[in-house]
Amino acid sequence: MASYNKVMLIGNLTRDPEVRYTPKGSAVCDIGLAVNRVYTSDSGEKVEEVTFVDVVLWAKMAELAGKYLHKGRPVFIEGRLQMDSWEDKQTGQKRTRMRVVGEQMQFLGSPQGGDRAPAGGGDDEGGSSGGGGGGYNRPAARPAQRPAPAQQRSAPAQSKPQNDDFGEGPITEGMEDDDIPF
Repeated sequence: MASYNKVMLIGNLTRDPEVRYTPKGSAVCDIGLAVNRVYTSDSGEKVEEVTFVDVVLWAKMAELAGKYLHKGRPVFIEGRLQMDSWEDKQTGQKRTRMRVVGEQMQFLGSPQGGDRAPAGGGDDEGGSSGGGGGGYNRPAARPAQRPAPAQQRSAPAQSKPQNDDFGEGPITEGMEDDDIPF
């Protein structure tokens, strides 16, 4: 039986990232994420629940996080769960903690300050499938279009698919319903 421990998180940084380096020179960065959930209780009251998640980033992703992220900045992290265990030196008790090892990262929102997030790219180190710190930049606001006067609307306009922020949508051409992985 395969073990599935992949996670996808969108949250805001709880502190500024600090990059450090291992003795062999690999960059590592621990970040904290606050992940919010808003729901309505049985009594109709709006409830906001916050979960704090520890994330560790390695190599190029760690360096990009240190350069472009700051406290409060939203980020998308895809990674895997990891259970760390150790013996507390003071009490002798066995301790454990769950954290996420980031495998892909994408900046959300717009950066505050002078630095601009890179447009994309991959991680050449450590075999990670991510590390692209590709930023999501909102498209510029489109000016409102006025409807044409009645005399100019003689021929019906052909509707053209509108591009959204996510391109043309999922590619399902040639796939049967059973082939779609969700």
